Amino acid sequence: MERTREDVHQAVREEVAARAYALWGVTSRLHADPEYAFAEHRAAALLSGELERAGFAVERGVAGMPTAFTARSGRGRPAVALLLEYDALPGLGHACGHNLIAAASLGAALAVRAVAEESAGSVLAVGTPAEEGGGGKALEVEAGVFDGVDAALMFHPGVYSWARAPLTAQVQYRVGFHGRAAHPTGNPTEGIDALAALVELFNVLAVLGRRLPEGSHVQGIVTRGGTATNIVPEYAEGLFGLRAATTPALEDLTDRLRECAEGVARATGTTAEVERATVRYEHFRDSEALSERFAAHLSRAGIPLSPPVPGVYLGSSDIGNVSTRVPAIHPFVAIMDEGGSDHTPEFAGAAASPRAREVLVAATEALACTAVDVLLSEELREEAWARHRAARTG
Repeated sequence: MERTREDVHQAVREEVAARAYALWGVTSRLHADPEYAFAEHRAAALLSGELERAGFAVERGVAGMPTAFTARSGRGRPAVALLLEYDALPGLGHACGHNLIAAASLGAALAVRAVAEESAGSVLAVGTPAEEGGGGKALEVEAGVFDGVDAALMFHPGVYSWARAPLTAQVQYRVGFHGRAAHPTGNPTEGIDALAALVELFNVLAVLGRRLPEGSHVQGIVTRGGTATNIVPEYAEGLFGLRAATTPALEDLTDRLRECAEGVARATGTTAEVERATVRYEHFRDSEALSERFAAHLSRAGIPLSPPVPGVYLGSSDIGNVSTRVPAIHPFVAIMDEGGSDHTPEFAGAAASPRAREVLVAATEALACTAVDVLLSEELREEAWARHRAARTG
């Protein structure tokens, strides 16, 4: 007797339930042993080892990153990727809940492998380092890791339960001003104050910020400001984080930063250098067809997802870069109340709480059931790809 889709979904839920205790063990081990961008050696070994023991073909060190990996089960198309994040925040540990993201995608990949027939296609678990700074997914996209993939799935714990993630485009730029050193009282007219130029750039950007479009902003810090109070600084440097609601808006903001820096340099007699300091995170393009499936599956666990609140943005992520290549989802599921915030000690505590444990099981089930839908439904894949291509064209 041929299995129905609901039969497969039920088998997935049973597989997740059978692994729930072990998945929480993985979550807890990651939470108790935080590692940081591109140095998540123990986390990558733990996760890839679990997949390898389950029969996945594991490749480590992908895209030139020692802590990145892929684990594949099955062959050919269709293919669905489940994304594992596992880096932590310096000083805060897993205050963004990446321990839960890793365990949920791990559990979903294991469950799908257990129930899917060999002829269904392939499931790919992708270990993605350095989301909090470094952009592992962006590097994997450029290395072709997601070529031949029909959908990329993950969830993110948060303070909201939203079906779609309003994630902005983001990049950091380093701006340096070159002046001329002098004694501030002995020969002050010979000096050209690079720090004064940098301070003026902050002032100009503050004025600019008042008329930027919604979702755009610039935040800067001084990284070099001189060596002594009795020397006119000959060099000063700042690091500026730029965010915008869309990638084209970020490109426009980048142009404005350059124009401001060059204008300040002309006005102060300095010379300016503007260079990109980080990988650029693209804005996230949600696959509505796949997000709707995830939300429907999650609702079975009593967790409803709503649309995001207009005008509220939740930061940036390198999942945006993945979403430029393949249909992708990044729903948020709350593990604490809306009065809280991620990137705080309180959120780190919430990532190891009883509520987080319940969310882990529910999100793992929903991810696995959505992955099964991708593998088994040609209609769903065609809809997701059609909307994806239309969004890129638009």
